[in-house]
Amino acid sequence: MNDRELYRQKKQAQLDEWKADIDKLKARASGNSAKAQLELHKDIKKLEGRMEEGKAKLAEIAHASEDKWESIKDGVESAWDSIKSAFKDAAARFKD
Repeated sequence: MNDRELYRQKKQAQLDEWKADIDKLKARASGNSAKAQLELHKDIKKLEGRMEEGKAKLAEIAHASEDKWESIKDGVESAWDSIKSAFKDAAARFKD
């Protein structure tokens, strides 16, 4: 397996983990006040949008030529930073 495929699999695994985290946030939302539920759902929508961006970046890597995928990698890392930041913001507002 080449570096590109290993990188893609690692990032896909992180997306899968984040999907599970979003599911946990959705479950947690039902136990909060109406105001907190609205804020949490807003955060969830933001996270889901960021994750879609991440999936699109992974698709770019999968379809890029061997010599071009490294240049796409920066965009993937930027998308991942954005997703991490969105999760951090949501977690800060809705601690257990």
